[in-house]
Amino acid sequence: MPLFHVQQLIKISFICLGFLGLALPSAPSFAQTSAGNINNRSLAATCANCHGTDAVTVPNSGMPEIGRLNSEEMLSKLKAYKSGAQQGTIMPQLAKGYTDEQLTTIASVLGKK
Repeated sequence: MPLFHVQQLIKISFICLGFLGLALPSAPSFAQTSAGNINNRSLAATCANCHGTDAVTVPNSGMPEIGRLNSEEMLSKLKAYKSGAQQGTIMPQLAKGYTDEQLTTIASVLGKK
């Protein structure tokens, strides 16, 4: 291989290592937060089918605007549906499908901060 090509390969290698060095410090924080965050967001996303993305209800849909509730209010309502204390068309059945921990996660992700 000609010397010119070897020198080009060395330069490219150093450039790649430099980019890798810049990316590595941010990788651990991304890995630590993203798995849990993705799981929590995915769990809360199940509500979007009826209540809209990020709890922003589609206007005139007839769905309750859950995005106006804080986390505690939302959790209270979810637990009431689960226990049967709150009547509803489909929410009692849906709420019974979640553990209390999952309901807490949903309320914390979607509840107004």
